[in-house]
Amino acid sequence: MAALILVLGDQLTDTLPAIAHASKGSDTILMAEVREEATYVKHHKKKIAFLFSAMRHFAKHLKDHNYNVNYVHYDDEENKGSLLEQIKHCLTTQKFSEVKVTTPGEYRLLKSMEQWENVLGVPVTICEDNRFLASPDDFSAWAEGKKQLRMEFFYREMRRKHSVLMDGKNPIGGKWNYDAQNRESMRETHKVPKHTELKPDNMTQEVIELVKNHFDEHFGALDDFHFAVTREDALVVLNTFIDERLPNFGQYQDAMVEGKPWLYHSHIGFYLNCGLLTPKEAIQAAEQAYHAGQVPLNSAEGFIRQILGWREYVRGFYWHFMPGLKTDNYFDNRRALPSFFWNGQTNMNCMRQCIKETQQNAYAHHIQRLMVIGNFSLLTELSPEEVQAWYLLVYADAYEWVELPNVAGMILYSDGGNLASKPYVASGSYINKMSNYCKNCGYQVSKKTGPKACPFNYLYWHFIDKHKEKLSNNHRMAMIYKTYSRMKEENIEGMKKDATIFLSKLTKNEEV
Repeated sequence: MAALILVLGDQLTDTLPAIAHASKGSDTILMAEVREEATYVKHHKKKIAFLFSAMRHFAKHLKDHNYNVNYVHYDDEENKGSLLEQIKHCLTTQKFSEVKVTTPGEYRLLKSMEQWENVLGVPVTICEDNRFLASPDDFSAWAEGKKQLRMEFFYREMRRKHSVLMDGKNPIGGKWNYDAQNRESMRETHKVPKHTELKPDNMTQEVIELVKNHFDEHFGALDDFHFAVTREDALVVLNTFIDERLPNFGQYQDAMVEGKPWLYHSHIGFYLNCGLLTPKEAIQAAEQAYHAGQVPLNSAEGFIRQILGWREYVRGFYWHFMPGLKTDNYFDNRRALPSFFWNGQTNMNCMRQCIKETQQNAYAHHIQRLMVIGNFSLLTELSPEEVQAWYLLVYADAYEWVELPNVAGMILYSDGGNLASKPYVASGSYINKMSNYCKNCGYQVSKKTGPKACPFNYLYWHFIDKHKEKLSNNHRMAMIYKTYSRMKEENIEGMKKDATIFLSKLTKNEEV
């Protein structure tokens, strides 16, 4: 009997068991641009265009390899608006003995799928997603009995298990982590190799027109679309990065430069997270480049750590702590998202640059996300629910399994420290050290208080003061609280006063 195989927009990998084991003669692969998934948050226009185009190209790839594919376009009359309703419709048009799906990257959707068999009246098989190097069960087994679930130790286990950058039982070079060598700022005049841009083909142009017509009210710009939408082009992006930018990636991975959004980063998160690339091949490419003498160890290790360490870790962490992770609010933060998160209209140049680049590119690199936008979000007590929704919709590489642990655990510390060993907050001096943003700012990073002072300065100490009961016993915060204890009371009060004024303006949606 025939099976109906559902393939989601982030499952564009033909080695997935559900696809690889399909019978080309009888089974049907269903792919659908469903309204429910495209609009449950108002995803960035480029994110929708990227995924719809990648889906259409993947469907063509499957058809070219003799799979039966039922592809439902967004504006098809037969589009039923949701995955479940689309499957129900397919079951009325053809007799299938079972429905097969691959484990999705979202708790909400998995819980729904687990009930589909009762709703549909046919067996539903939820197949393994074999693209990851650690399963959720692997993570839970590693986490069992541990008081702290730190990524560094998970990463070391993954290095050992998969024999990556290893010299027998020891890490190549004698150290597991070269992060201390990966924190240099960059001169404005530094010449960075251009990131890979690919010209949209006719299929992508059709999708761009569709997004213009149906998603005009969504966040973000649609012009200058140059993402890879096929596996072949995604490999071009990866290989170009390895050849041209990985050698200097380690040194400059935390740097921020005004007007240079792409820098030395790989930009392959788009393709890893939708399935056009696999983590294993990206890791192997970097490791091979190191062994060939093309890249230094700190660059190869730093890049590999982001994939083999952080990416695998956050996926396991997500499934281990859901559903509570989504509603955790350790600091009880409730402030609504300021309106400038949608247009970048603020006197804070760092925030303006990062939001404007996000608006244009559906992309910002990890330090922009964590130490500028995220830092501001925590210091200004923004609602975790609203911040999570924002990060999910504005970035083209964002899916809940990767977005939520990063935002709830790393950025907002809303899980109370299950993921991060301390809140990632900083004053304006950090941003000034790692970027040239402060030079063109409406505020002065050197000033701690007063109307021209950098808001990050007084907001930082306001945060430290407000949460001393929860944080002063954290060993990683000990030096900060030692400094705080030596501060003059009038200085603390001055910063608290400025913070109160600033936060009041945010609440009223006044310009800051």
